Amino acid sequence: MNPSTLRPFPISVVAMGPGSQGDDAPDYLPMPRMETFAAPRLPDDASPESIAAACALLHLFITRAETVGFATLSDFDLLDLSPGVREVINQSLGFGEVSAFTTGPEHWRVQESAFAGLWRVLKVADDGLFVVDRLETSPIPAVLTDTMRQLAAAELPAPAYPPGTMNAPALIEEIRLQSAAWQPGEAAHIINLTLLPVSDADLDTLYDWLGHREVSILSRGYGNCRITSTRLKNVWWVQYFNSMDTLILNSIEVVGMPEVALASAEDFADSVDRLREYLDMMAEPI
Repeated sequence: MNPSTLRPFPISVVAMGPGSQGDDAPDYLPMPRMETFAAPRLPDDASPESIAAACALLHLFITRAETVGFATLSDFDLLDLSPGVREVINQSLGFGEVSAFTTGPEHWRVQESAFAGLWRVLKVADDGLFVVDRLETSPIPAVLTDTMRQLAAAELPAPAYPPGTMNAPALIEEIRLQSAAWQPGEAAHIINLTLLPVSDADLDTLYDWLGHREVSILSRGYGNCRITSTRLKNVWWVQYFNSMDTLILNSIEVVGMPEVALASAEDFADSVDRLREYLDMMAEPI
């Protein structure tokens, strides 16, 4: 096994601000924009042998993915690759919009590649070395939803309500009922706290009751969306922040996984075509 150092997930900042208000208006930061696909680049010092080996492995991976289906390939192991081949694959896959990690009971790191629906999934031991390094195709890797289901409670008792609470009792009862009733395949039940009349005491009570738990996801497709699991099954915090790290949209979603984090089958089909084009380019003589 080749020891490796975990590369931090890159987090780009996307600016937000109001539109033009006339010639004399102050200069605001630009509005956010959707991320667009940019083909990865090979490392400049990659050897022809490493490129050929990486190209063959990625060809095999995408062929298997097409054969078994979008959501079922999760055992394509990269752990024992040579450093040269690993670096070519790292650079070839690039970084996509979604990254995630778990803090317990096991430490997983997930990074969507530049090809939507193709994921790098890594498990990190206590000594910092990788013990799992694999490619997957799926809407989102199962280790994230499995961790939520494993650790979240099926039921939470209602908390004590401090002075100043207004709508927390009704919101908590709604969340409890929706969490118990939600079934796979159903649409998300969304509570937009930004648009509701809630006091600081209401929000503090919700935060303390639900908590921020072991699964954290960052989606950068449009601005900066942070998704965090809670203590209650099927219940997630979904929060959008602007470039100043100010919370601008605060919501609770009752669902298996918030849609903003998911790749679609259409994304995957497009990624297959793009990856094949990229591999054809890799195979061209330098």
